Amino acid sequence: MNLTHLHLMLNHLPVLGTPFGLGLLVFGLWRKSEELKKTALGVFVVFTLLAAPAYLTGEPAEDAVKHLLGASNSAIEQHQEIAGVAFAASGALGVVALSGLLLFSRGKLVPAWFVSLVLAASLIVTGLMAWTANVGGQIRHTEIRANSWSIFRHR
Repeated sequence: MNLTHLHLMLNHLPVLGTPFGLGLLVFGLWRKSEELKKTALGVFVVFTLLAAPAYLTGEPAEDAVKHLLGASNSAIEQHQEIAGVAFAASGALGVVALSGLLLFSRGKLVPAWFVSLVLAASLIVTGLMAWTANVGGQIRHTEIRANSWSIFRHR
């Protein structure tokens, strides 16, 4: 096992964990549950921390695949750029979520304005993670590249 394997395993965690936290936050809002809202904040903190090794193993993964047959160098570059934005946004979400956990601990209610802020941030991060994952998949998966849809035009 090498850092490329590690990158391919770890990159799924923030991609799936962020929308999980978002779903938990929405469910907590619907149930009017402070515990669920705070649990969602904790989920965002955990998956922000897990995004770090996924991001840091990206460069070694790039070095391993950029010369392989079928690898898209343009997708590699785009993935790298989007990943940096997604990682920074995830970090910001994690800092905000951790701040909320610290500020609103011990029975304090999480204010609606704070939940709205975290909700908006988690929507953005979820979108960025999905975009990053999609472009990352296009590096080696020719079947999901934009021009692969040409099969439908020939029928």
